[in-house]
Amino acid sequence: MSELRQRVCGDREHEHEREHEEKLQESESENKLDGETASDSESKSEFGGSPPVPTSDDTPEVLNRALSNLSSRWKNWWVRGILTLAMITFFFIIIYLGPMVLMTIVMCVQIKCFHEIITIGYNVYHSYDLPWFRTLSWYFLLCVNYFFYGETVTDYFFTLVQREEPLRILSKYHRFISFALYLTGFCMFVLSLVKKHYRLQFYMFGWTHVTLLIVVTQSHLIIHNLFEGMIWFIVPISCVICNDIMAYMFGFFFGRTPLIKLSPKKTWEGFIGGFFATVLFGLLLSYVMSGYRCFTCPVEFNNDTNSFTVDCEPSELFQLQEYNIPPVLQSVVGWKTVRMYPFQIHSIALSTFASLIGPFGGFFASGFKRAFKIKDFANTIPGHGGIMDRFDCQYLMATFVNVYIASFIRGPNPSKLIQQFLTLRPDQQLHIFNTLKAHLLDKGVLVGSEDA
Repeated sequence: MSELRQRVCGDREHEHEREHEEKLQESESENKLDGETASDSESKSEFGGSPPVPTSDDTPEVLNRALSNLSSRWKNWWVRGILTLAMITFFFIIIYLGPMVLMTIVMCVQIKCFHEIITIGYNVYHSYDLPWFRTLSWYFLLCVNYFFYGETVTDYFFTLVQREEPLRILSKYHRFISFALYLTGFCMFVLSLVKKHYRLQFYMFGWTHVTLLIVVTQSHLIIHNLFEGMIWFIVPISCVICNDIMAYMFGFFFGRTPLIKLSPKKTWEGFIGGFFATVLFGLLLSYVMSGYRCFTCPVEFNNDTNSFTVDCEPSELFQLQEYNIPPVLQSVVGWKTVRMYPFQIHSIALSTFASLIGPFGGFFASGFKRAFKIKDFANTIPGHGGIMDRFDCQYLMATFVNVYIASFIRGPNPSKLIQQFLTLRPDQQLHIFNTLKAHLLDKGVLVGSEDA
């Protein structure tokens, strides 16, 4: 009997152990996010867990009271709609204020996006209280901005730089100064290394630099696009905004088929509807803006007025031309030819990228937020999240536009070549003059003294 009791007790103990193990496994699986693996859990325990605070409802009280009778679905729709109109109105105001104000706004947006991403890293690994982490992050932001803005000013406003002695010295040694500043931050990071936290500190060092690559570098490309002409800034940004709005509208009213697991609310109906609406919008907006010099001319510095100007003779891109419609479409539209600006053809490429590839910037941001169990990057804009939530697609779009201009639009700039020519020594200038003269004589452009 005693042996039987021992066996029964042993079986019960084994049963309790199995039940306890099963409960532990269930709790672990519940705590994991979709797609999270065991290695993710190990990394979380190693780096001190992930304590980001969930986002709260920051909708203004006025809107909460006005929309209190609606369901959460329609309440969110109205909140997003009202604040979207407010942001579009603000966008029109800063466009009216001119390119310099736009450049300042881009820089402010860049700083805010950097702050949001760095804050996520700081909150996730706050328990280690790493020395100098935030200070070094902002210092590296300062160094990178100094480098990029210095390069931009020297490249686009060379005459202004050469006229002022301090600017001329800074321009001449700009890259060396930039490297010295970065090297100072690098040495500060090495001196801040603390025993037992080396791995985490290098992880956060990489976090800061990837953030700089994603945010600062691409915002710098936005400014480059702006200086090529405001149309290269406004049309791409507007296409992304239009695609975001129309994809949401089509998805809200007609969406049935899920598009991607990273963003469960995205649907194929919204994706396709947003594409066609954005291409049409891009064509119409490009047609309207191509007729105004203030949008099509590059930003230049006028030595006579000591101010930045946007005035020029429109290039061929912004002059109406007649195009033959393909025979297949002639029977449908009833026209044989159509008058349009060449830029409108380029706008099709821009709007297509904004509709088909641009959303992947948002999917990338969704994956990032899921990795750290947060809904939004911040609570800056009610119903929309943080600034980074609104600009995740814009940065990818800016890079494409910059590459597109360099590949298909921009050629050698004669004014910049002349500016560089004037900075050479007289003997170097004379050598280039004789070389160019001999080349033009061979081409028959110039007539030699013997021929004359």
